[in-house]
Amino acid sequence: MASYETPSAPEAVRPLLSLAEVEELARRAHAGQTDKAGRPYNEHLAAVAAGVRERGGSEEQIAAAWLHDAVEDDALSEEWLAEAALSKATKAMVRAVTKRLGEPVEEYTARILATPGALLIKESDLAHNADPARLAVLDTTTRERLTAKYARVRALLGLDGCVRRSARTDSQA
Repeated sequence: MASYETPSAPEAVRPLLSLAEVEELARRAHAGQTDKAGRPYNEHLAAVAAGVRERGGSEEQIAAAWLHDAVEDDALSEEWLAEAALSKATKAMVRAVTKRLGEPVEEYTARILATPGALLIKESDLAHNADPARLAVLDTTTRERLTAKYARVRALLGLDGCVRRSARTDSQA
């Protein structure tokens, strides 16, 4: 089984999931789920993973992008994530971008900023969520609420008004 990185000693006990395996797992976990516009949720996962790849993200970041909503949406449990054949960095990024019930947005964004590699995943997620074509199919109230929500998160993450072209500064944070 191929792995997407060289595992550290504790992770070397078993092979890590390949990117193809992570993608398949995420697609199965979210099967039948739709987004706010009624589109298959897997389209969002694929778009976020592609966005991370296009922005120069590592294989660990791409894997985390596929899984970025899995725990938050209860598609996979935190217990599953803890035991999954994923690198510590991938697990940390998934946890960082997982919004917790009742959590203030300031704490959420601080955790993303404190976790190496997580900002690129959230940037790609926000870019897809805020895509005008996706928002256009929503009712006005929902569209305006989400537009404001995404703008606030972008501002707190320091992404307001900028589009990064490389993951270098994020992954080396």
